[in-house]
Amino acid sequence: MILLQGKIGKGTCILTTPYDVPASKLIEKVAKYLKENVEEVQPPAWATIVKTGAHVEKQPHNPNWWYIRSASILRKLYVHGPAGLEKLRAAYGGRKDFGVKPEHVVKAGGSHIRKILQQLEAAGLVQTTRPKGRSLTLKGRKLLKEIAEDLHRELSKTIPELRKYKGD
Repeated sequence: MILLQGKIGKGTCILTTPYDVPASKLIEKVAKYLKENVEEVQPPAWATIVKTGAHVEKQPHNPNWWYIRSASILRKLYVHGPAGLEKLRAAYGGRKDFGVKPEHVVKAGGSHIRKILQQLEAAGLVQTTRPKGRSLTLKGRKLLKEIAEDLHRELSKTIPELRKYKGD
């Protein structure tokens, strides 16, 4: 939560940010929003048959995995600041099984991450920040904050402990 001094109510206004809501729920809502409202974010034809990295054996089973990964990348850029392709490949990588040999960490494939970043950039949610990689634009930050606020309102109805953080 961010406290701002202002002339709203009793002098303070509480804003909900993506830090204040569960990541999995936020990613679900952002993925749904991207699928329904952002035309630039579309899975390419090869997205149904591609693996996401050398550490996985099969392609993703979820037909909406492209939107979920896009939402996850947006959240990572919000939380961890400017990030390049290699940092995101490392974040989405995992342990590769070499049979009887010891497992090693490998990075995820870069093609789908690069394509998602290009689509998010075309949608105006991400911008290139040289030499650090890509970061969120004001439009992208606003989108994540608005969805986080809506999600916080929904969750505070079902989880009473969250009501004390509510700004209303």
